[in-house]
Parts: sequence; structure tokens; C-alpha cells
Amino acid sequence: MAKTLIKNGTVISTTGAIAQDVLIDGETIMALGAPGYFAGAEEGCDKVIDAAGKYIIPGGVDVHTHMELPFGGTFASDTFETGSRAAAWGGVTTIIDMAVQRAGENVFDGLAEWHRKAEGECAIDYGFHQIIGGVDDQSLKALTYLTEHEGISSFKLFMAYPGVFYSDDGQVLKAMQTAADCGAMIMMHAENGIAIDVLVQQALARGETDPKYHSYTRPSPLEAEATHRAIVLSHVAGNVPLYIVHMSAGDALNEVAA
Repeated sequence: MAKTLIKNGTVISTTGAIAQDVLIDGETIMALGAPGYFAGAEEGCDKVIDAAGKYIIPGGVDVHTHMELPFGGTFASDTFETGSRAAAWGGVTTIIDMAVQRAGENVFDGLAEWHRKAEGECAIDYGFHQIIGGVDDQSLKALTYLTEHEGISSFKLFMAYPGVFYSDDGQVLKAMQTAADCGAMIMMHAENGIAIDVLVQQALARGETDPKYHSYTRPSPLEAEATHRAIVLSHVAGNVPLYIVHMSAGDALNEVAA
């Protein structure tokens, strides 16, 4: 395999920023060394990159993307092709997208559709989380199967969007219990969707349709309340791993920190 040496740069890692050279064999980082450490091996390298004055940063992993997501009568603007290319230009080398199952649909069909969308189109590495929009006996069996056989071990639930993705507390608890049994993680869209829908309908009746009312009909206490509820249910389910996604307010963050 081709060998590459990146020298004279500043490596950014979990331990901080340090002047180091990087030796790469194919697609594998073989070693890090102090500046000049690999001078003796430089002639044997196929490519030498002088990174003086630059940062050397590991490829990023974007763990929450929505390529071609159908929602609300429209679609996410990025395809796997355009979105993955944009990610690569920004230094992201892996994305984890959300395969979708809505209420009344089959989990395996949803996953197969996302494989179809991504196959041959993605410019970088990719994986999937699985959205469970309809929690029932069939989808709970699928949750276990995907964890044990398909390498998908993270499942997103929603406390919002009744009729599309929404799960009530009983459904959330059952999914969490199943995840705890098979070693999966639950991802939670945490906001009180039932109360939010009431506020939305009231705003629409008043003719309040400007973009600012999107925020006004989703007050931060409703995110905090749902976050607290999700955390409590995760404890009841045996302390299943819980990832609260796209938090937007300090009130909810306080619930996580408590």
C-alpha cells in the first residue's frame, strides 16, 4: 500500500494540540512521532505532505444526519451524494444517517430503502441509526434482530409528531426495556408533542403563522419536561443507554446534568 508522511503540522487529538508528524500506510495511521522522527523513512514514502502552519485533524464523525428525509410534505435537500460530498469537504469522513420507519410501516422495509438510497452514492463511510416510529411487537423484535445481526444498535424514538413518529410513555418504556435486554441504545427526540400540537393549533387559529411562532409554540419547559420523562423511563427500564438528540435549551440540559 502507498505510504504517506504528513510532517511539520500540529496534530489535534483528545489530549490537545501537539507538534507531531504522522505516518500513514494505505488508509491506516501507523504511527505518530515528534517532528523529524520519521526523517529516515521519508524517502520510502510515496507522498510527503508539508503541513507547516496547519492543523492535522482526524476525520470527523457526524452522528446525526438526515439525507433525503421525507417529512412534512417535503424532503431534506441533501441526497447521500451531495450531503456526503459536503461532509468530506468539511473534514467529516463518516456519517450516521437515520433509516425511517413510520407508524404502520415495517422496520426492515424502511432500512432496506435507506440502503438503496445510500448504495453507490456516498463519498464517505456511513452507517445507520433506525427510527422506530411505530412501537409494536413487530418493531420490538426488529430492534433486537438489527442489534444482533445487522450492526445497528441505536434506535431513535419520538415524543413528538403524533400519527407519524410519536410514541407514548408505555411504548417508550417497552422499547427501552427491549434495548436494555439486547444491549442497544435509545436516542430520544424529547419534547412534549401532545402539548405542542395544542399550542400550534391555537396559534394557527389566531393567524400566527410567521416563522417566529415556531419557537413560541415550542417553549423550553416542554423540552425540559420530556427530557426529564425520558431519563426517568430509562432508569425504570434498567438504565438503558439514552442519548437525548439535538437539545436546544438550557432547561433540558439542566435535566441531563441533574
